[in-house]
Amino acid sequence: MALLIKDRIKEGTTTTGTGDITLSGASATFKTFSSALADGDTTYYAIAHSVTGVDEWEVGVGTYTVSTNSLSRDTIFEGSNSSSPVDFSAGVKNIFITYPSDRAVYVDASGAVQPTTTLMDTIKANDGTGSGVDADTVDGIQGADIALLAGATFTGAVVAQST
Repeated sequence: MALLIKDRIKEGTTTTGTGDITLSGASATFKTFSSALADGDTTYYAIAHSVTGVDEWEVGVGTYTVSTNSLSRDTIFEGSNSSSPVDFSAGVKNIFITYPSDRAVYVDASGAVQPTTTLMDTIKANDGTGSGVDADTVDGIQGADIALLAGATFTGAVVAQST
């Protein structure tokens, strides 16, 4: 399925351990994961224990499962247990969809495209290898061509056409 990023998706959970996160309902004024994701969709997420003084948190990518209303923890980018799943203790945790900064590409205040160093290094290192992030298999564009956009300035509308 698709990798989706949606706004204002946040739920609570009382899941413990290192397994899948069972979602238990949206926080006030937020929407549920089930309102934004279909079975098998992946998303970036952040989860943190809500008790002051409990240092348990992680940021990663997970897959949503409708039948169990849960999110798997497929890849941990960073967290209180480094890049390994956190062994969450009892208590309420908040989990929400996020856009991790080291995966981001954005336009800065001057209009210049600013991909993060981590993202560009990943594309350059994997381009043409057929593993990881491979720009050739995603859209036919070489990673080196994408890197040339770093620092580019745009005026007016930018239009992307599908092939």
